[in-house]
Amino acid sequence: MKKSNKVEAIAFARYIRMSPFKIRRILDQVRGRYYDEALVILKFMPYKACPLILKVLQSAVSNFRYQFKASTSSLIISEARVDSGPILKRFRSHAQGRGFPIKKRMSHIISSV
Repeated sequence: MKKSNKVEAIAFARYIRMSPFKIRRILDQVRGRYYDEALVILKFMPYKACPLILKVLQSAVSNFRYQFKASTSSLIISEARVDSGPILKRFRSHAQGRGFPIKKRMSHIISSV
């Protein structure tokens, strides 16, 4: 078994009431970049998911500082992903007495630096 010298810190945000599809399009822009670049990108993007992702990313960097007592000047976002959480299933009334299903999706955001 090979041991790697790679150090990383992870942060989670679970049960976010937003669709994973909406979050994923922003995480694709941030993944693999330096932390400073990602901050600038997230601060100036006009999407509702940006503050949530920024919060998780800052938590991962804070965890890194606490665990390794190292500088954060050259941190790279190694992993940024979103998984689907539970789905709230609701019904809305529709024509001719029918019910129309509505799926309110949740997400789990995982970030590591």
